[in-house]
Amino acid sequence: MHVPSPQPPTEIFKALSDPIRWDIVVQMASVDELACVTLEDTLPVSKPTISYHTKILYQAGLINVRKSGRNYFYSLRRDVLHELLDDLSELATTPRPGARDEDEHAPSGPAGQQHGAPDHSEEPVVLTW
Repeated sequence: MHVPSPQPPTEIFKALSDPIRWDIVVQMASVDELACVTLEDTLPVSKPTISYHTKILYQAGLINVRKSGRNYFYSLRRDVLHELLDDLSELATTPRPGARDEDEHAPSGPAGQQHGAPDHSEEPVVLTW
């Protein structure tokens, strides 16, 4: 079967946001390949509903599907998840607004302040829209 290209992160997150689809992904993560009949035994939904959810996961590029006779087998595309995690990791390295350097976390005020040194403590900021 054709392997779809990974979708934008927003589409992947949409696909992962459903509890049934998340359960499917969790089950697939524990094995190399998962038979559809296993999902039928472990999920509290009908066969057509399983088909619907696996189709969404497939279209998001999260799973591969293999047909053997009348049976379907699914495998998780771990490369897509790794790429998504790498993209998230890159976002996390960006400094947050208002973040301070480690040396600025020293005690402030009269006890932690050198004589004549300016007070660099920040006041809380309230954002409104």
